[in-house]
Amino acid sequence: MRSPLPAPGRRSFLAITGVSTAAFALGTGHAAADENVGGKIPADPFGLGVASGDPWPDGFVLWTRLAPKPIEADGHGGMPLRSYTVRYEVAEDEAFTKVVKRGQALATPELAHSVHAEVHGLRPGREYFYRFRAGNEVSPTGRTRTAPDPRSMPAELRFGSASCAAWYHGHFTAYEDMAKQDLDLIFFLGDYIYEYGITKTNWWRQEPLPLGPEHGTEIVTLEQYRLRYSLFKTDAHLQAAHAAAPWVFTTDDHEVQNNYADEWSETGIPPADFLRRRAVAYRAFYENLPLRSTVKPHGPDLALYQRFRWGRLAQIDMLDNRQYRDIYPAGAVIDNSPERHDPKRTMLGARQEKWLYDGLGRSNATWNILATGVVMAEIDRDTGPGQLYSNDIWDGFPANRDRLWNAFRKHKIANPVVLSGDIHRAVAAELKADWKNPDSPAIGTELVCSSVGSDGDGAETDSFAKLWLANPHVKYYNARRGYVTGHMTPTTLTSDFRRVEFVTRPGGPVTTAARFVTEAGKPGLTREV
Repeated sequence: MRSPLPAPGRRSFLAITGVSTAAFALGTGHAAADENVGGKIPADPFGLGVASGDPWPDGFVLWTRLAPKPIEADGHGGMPLRSYTVRYEVAEDEAFTKVVKRGQALATPELAHSVHAEVHGLRPGREYFYRFRAGNEVSPTGRTRTAPDPRSMPAELRFGSASCAAWYHGHFTAYEDMAKQDLDLIFFLGDYIYEYGITKTNWWRQEPLPLGPEHGTEIVTLEQYRLRYSLFKTDAHLQAAHAAAPWVFTTDDHEVQNNYADEWSETGIPPADFLRRRAVAYRAFYENLPLRSTVKPHGPDLALYQRFRWGRLAQIDMLDNRQYRDIYPAGAVIDNSPERHDPKRTMLGARQEKWLYDGLGRSNATWNILATGVVMAEIDRDTGPGQLYSNDIWDGFPANRDRLWNAFRKHKIANPVVLSGDIHRAVAAELKADWKNPDSPAIGTELVCSSVGSDGDGAETDSFAKLWLANPHVKYYNARRGYVTGHMTPTTLTSDFRRVEFVTRPGGPVTTAARFVTEAGKPGLTREV
């Protein structure tokens, strides 16, 4: 079971990561910044693009990071080790003739010259455009939007969900397609980066490996995590997807280390040392993504789980399924041990569970979206008479899942929609009150997006298809790369599984491989394509 964490004073944020609360504030747009701090800006400092995220009814977070040489080996992006003023503008039109907000923040070397400008005072439920300026350098323009008024019933929510983007395994063609979809919101469900060393062994793109030896070892230091984010974020398709819509985030494991659970490392790193690694990994995660200041890490702790509203159409709960979870029962990834059924086992931790159930109890939304890094549906992995389950997904925590189902029943949550990723396969599944009874009514739906790039081209089917489809509540399985789009209205959710034909070379065609409709008040999946 999960061991108690050390007292906060022993692993304070300042002690472990060496960055102050004041340094965070200077990058949010709240703190005053002198007009010309830093002097002359290096040319072309916006090499990592722009992004927005965490939309609320009166604003959002705007992000950029100054990096004229993004993949410099030292992780500083080619920036001198001093602070610089960065200004931003928000407008109602792409030509910036109707600017409604201006502000500035300080890009500090402590935070890798990243800026997280928290903008407020805007109108709910509308589109905005934004850009940054550093000295005479101007960033690309981004498009974003505010969330609707919480009292309103929006006509629609158009969203995308994506996960698992191993840049070295394939081109980010899925992001290219996503940027063209006119989405209101993008859910990222984990594995934004991968920690493995990039070598000829795992280089699956068809072009020659273009990287130096500094990329060839597993990342463990702050500088290495920063460099890995920079490498992935140089991708033009990823930058385009960030500039097209606001994003919201959860993590899975590869933002730190494969299969980690709380302070436990699968490679046997002592907990104190692993918490230091987790601290620098979370710091780089914050530095490189459009996250509000309330999410900033404090040492190895990241306040990641959070709630958003899309008017009364949807309540969105972004869940953290790594930071508080118990370790594998009986030490096994795949089993059906008695320990798996321990009623005390938790994926989310007691505090997050209470937050989630309390929030469900207060929800007046038509749809309740739960975004989680790993699959929630039960998947029996033994196609014969026995039973086997993966303890890395929610199957490793059946008691926690049962408590969530009880909350659905208690609060009469009629339309739960689970968004998940992790498995590098596209899956549509119905969530059941009784997994062993095929006639048990569905209580919700789960849409599992495939990977953006991880595991190369994939295939229409593979050796795992029989295993997954042997579970009768699984209605679709595809092993190509891709992502999911959803069109949510007060009466229906239409889900498209977007499939990329190949990613090991650029230009892979993207098509809708399957389309499902879920009616409000009637959980389940009806296939249309």
